[in-house]
Amino acid sequence: MESPYCFIVKPVDGRRYDNIRSYEGKEFIISTSQEDHTVSNRFAEIISRPTYYKGPIRVGDIVVVHHNVFRYYYDMKGNQKSSWHYVMDDIFIVEPDQVYLYLREGVWNAPSPFCFVRPIDSEDHMFTQLGTLEQLWGQLVFKNNDIDYISNGDIISFTPDSEYEFKIGGETLYRMYNRNICLKK
Repeated sequence: MESPYCFIVKPVDGRRYDNIRSYEGKEFIISTSQEDHTVSNRFAEIISRPTYYKGPIRVGDIVVVHHNVFRYYYDMKGNQKSSWHYVMDDIFIVEPDQVYLYLREGVWNAPSPFCFVRPIDSEDHMFTQLGTLEQLWGQLVFKNNDIDYISNGDIISFTPDSEYEFKIGGETLYRMYNRNICLKK
């Protein structure tokens, strides 16, 4: 099965939602809402690349996708529906601009035009005890090959409302576009 313009993917572990957490050896369901985008599975395995795709992502890579790819919805009559990405069984299609990160040989990589930034603690000593994060500043964690003016680990500033939150390896990271980076410290 191939698509000229979309990746064909399947959810990692065959699960559409990532709403089960283990605490002291016991599993807990943290959300039962299908509308809760924070617990939708964002990890997929590439089954097939788009025919016209020339980028770095390959078959077998684990990728981070948009939160709506695997979600269920309810139509106006209350009937459960899959997102438009659904094809059949555990097979979904995803456009290249909805693939934000890929894992190869144990290393996460960002395809252009995306990068990932780690939020940093506030430099205001009054608020650091409260766990407040510095607004519009972070540490570049995963850059792509189009960013040659900064390196992973650099402290950068980004434009307001460009933070799109993800949990990668248990850590909160912000996905943003290259164009959202405005300053390097």
